[in-house]
Amino acid sequence: MSIIFRYLIRQAMISMVAVSGILLLVFMSGRFLKYLDSAAEGSISAGVLFEIMAYRFPGFLELILPLGLFIGILLAYGRMYLESEMTVLYACGVSNKALLGKTLIGSFPVMIIVGAMSLYVSPWGMKQVEDIINEQRKATEFEMLAPGRFQDFSSGGRVTYTESLSEDKRQLRGVFIAEYAQDGKDLTIITAETGSQLIDSETGSRFLILEGGGRFEGVAGQLDYNLIDFEAYGLRIESGKTGVQELEKGVSTLSLVQSDSLEDRALLHWRLSLPLIVPVVALLAVSLSRVNPRQGRFFHLLPAMLVYITYLGLLIVARDWLAAGKVPEWIGMLWVHALFTALGLWLQFGPNWLHRRRIAREGGAHAQG
Repeated sequence: MSIIFRYLIRQAMISMVAVSGILLLVFMSGRFLKYLDSAAEGSISAGVLFEIMAYRFPGFLELILPLGLFIGILLAYGRMYLESEMTVLYACGVSNKALLGKTLIGSFPVMIIVGAMSLYVSPWGMKQVEDIINEQRKATEFEMLAPGRFQDFSSGGRVTYTESLSEDKRQLRGVFIAEYAQDGKDLTIITAETGSQLIDSETGSRFLILEGGGRFEGVAGQLDYNLIDFEAYGLRIESGKTGVQELEKGVSTLSLVQSDSLEDRALLHWRLSLPLIVPVVALLAVSLSRVNPRQGRFFHLLPAMLVYITYLGLLIVARDWLAAGKVPEWIGMLWVHALFTALGLWLQFGPNWLHRRRIAREGGAHAQG
């Protein structure tokens, strides 16, 4: 029997790894493109993109592994039903309880991994991302420049361009700066051959010292521009505003335990719920993996995915209700897990129980007759 169940678990795990890998690639690619767009706009430096994605990886993994396990069991067991392997196993004495029990044991390592990601690794990673984002917000326009690109910065609606930039980002060549006044009418254009950064030792203010250029000031569309040639020109460069609020998932689990805030308590329940999803979806997957050979290999995936989406959607609703104080904390999100556990048990054992009840009633009726 151990050989059979090792085979079952191996088939489910192989499918889970394949599905999870594809889902990770899709979701992380989408998020990477979002960060890449921010880097192109000058909001963050391109040099920190891969670092951010590495820290975000546990957060993706904690959500994708339960779904990967669910789909993996559906595909693996569904194929075995379609090819009559399950029929042979049942004929050899493998019961529904044994199949379910071994599958739950096989899902236990996945539950441990998801729990570690949800409670410890993912919050730590999000905190690192928060620190990186805040450092990027503190960075000056000078430090965020990329050569050969027009960049629109938030401080004053300033557009900056430089032909080349030294590796240490200390020297610029071929500088172009355009900036509108606060009224949106007066336009100032500055060009310079070179530029360098100067930090005032007393105030800490930063200036861009431009050399060998000109300053043009006026109203766009009119000819009354003020023209000034300069050998050196100082332009103050602003720092971004630092975000002081923690990212929601960047709060440590210990801080959530000690907090009395309803939102923090709801987030704590959410983190505790993620590992609990694993055995529940394993139970549902075993129940929903039964395939009639006449229906096709993937016919059962649609209703199964609807069940999973409903499950996850109700967990999100339960979290919102908990944060709003509509549900007592001692209930939390357990009612959703209990509901779908009951559904899985009914799908797994309900039809056989009804069949035995019907046979018993028919046997009693024949005995009375």
